[in-house]
Amino acid sequence: MKRTLPITFGVILSVSAIAHVLVPDVFNPLIPEFIPALLANILAAIVEGALAVMLFMPKYRHLGGLGFSLLMVAFLPLHIWELFKEEPLVGPEPLTSIRVFIQLALIYLGWRIYRKARLVD
Repeated sequence: MKRTLPITFGVILSVSAIAHVLVPDVFNPLIPEFIPALLANILAAIVEGALAVMLFMPKYRHLGGLGFSLLMVAFLPLHIWELFKEEPLVGPEPLTSIRVFIQLALIYLGWRIYRKARLVD
């Protein structure tokens, strides 16, 4: 299996996990009001950091891919919710629709990492 995709996602998740700790205010507007922002940032940092480590390790890469895919599925309702807001955080309508399609692509790519890495193990 090519390592480019899992390593790329591992780096992105690592940076995001660190950002959730160092600059949580960047993420706070993205967190729904009914979820405590501090808790969401702490949990996101832990989950993203753990998934990044798994994506870097060939033995656990399949689990990292599956976890990444499931994380993207968990975030999908937030992106869909943004579609129906009068003033979405990401900008005007075309951007919110594109964001949903990007999320679907990320779900697929995480699943692809899972499937390919599992075949290697």
